Amino acid sequence: MASGTKNRGGSKSAKSAKSAKALRSAAAVKKPKPWGTVAIILGLVVLAVVVIGYSVMRVSEVTAWRPSDSNQDPSDDIAGVVKVKYEQGQHVNATQRVAYDHSPPFGGPHDNIWADCNGMVYATPVRSENMVHMLEHGAVWIAYNPDLVKGADLDVLRSKVSGQDFIAMSPYPGLDKPFSLQSWGHQLKLDNVNDERVDQFIQALKRNNWQFPEPGARCDTQAGFDPSNPPPLDTSPLPADAVKMDGTGSSQAPMSNGQEVPAPTSGSGAPTSGAPTSGSQPPSQ
Repeated sequence: MASGTKNRGGSKSAKSAKSAKALRSAAAVKKPKPWGTVAIILGLVVLAVVVIGYSVMRVSEVTAWRPSDSNQDPSDDIAGVVKVKYEQGQHVNATQRVAYDHSPPFGGPHDNIWADCNGMVYATPVRSENMVHMLEHGAVWIAYNPDLVKGADLDVLRSKVSGQDFIAMSPYPGLDKPFSLQSWGHQLKLDNVNDERVDQFIQALKRNNWQFPEPGARCDTQAGFDPSNPPPLDTSPLPADAVKMDGTGSSQAPMSNGQEVPAPTSGSGAPTSGAPTSGSQPPSQ
């Protein structure tokens, strides 16, 4: 009897030992933590945050330069922009020149006929009096010094104009900077065609209805202006009878809200242009 009891005790001990061994084995083969999967998921989360953040930043950069009721002139935040208040509708005829107060000009008396400004890249310098009229219609004019902007740099500027509406580009010999952007009453002269302010200026001022006199005006080719053979820029000394910035000397009646009105009987009744709010340039020649 004692022997049987001992065998049963030994059997229980053996079973306990086997159970303990099995538990140790199970613990030893426990599945490893999926650190690789965790790392991949974390990486995807970080990537998504970066992409979303970048997208939000880009949208903010673009919309920051779009005019709105609460921000009618975003160009106020663009360093280097010169602003001048000009009267609208002061017209001159095709034989007259204007003694502009800036070079290139960006407002003031101008020709009856506007320059074609629907993505035109002019190969030759165009008469300023026609180019200024297109600014009155909400267009942007990129003028460049052909001695300073060539090759790849010229291609960069051309890419911002070709195929776009309400913008045109032309050489402007003697320009004191490599290139300059003009809209009605605004100008920005720059050295680097990759300067972010180029796009900012265009976004802020092209067809900005708060900043040009004739919203809804056209920019296509008008009878009397041949974009393939535009009137050339005249760089000779100004004649004595050049039209002044206040319209004095013009043979055309001034305009009021797009309608012709009788010409003033004296110079004192002519519209006047405002003085520059910042910066100054010599009169164009």
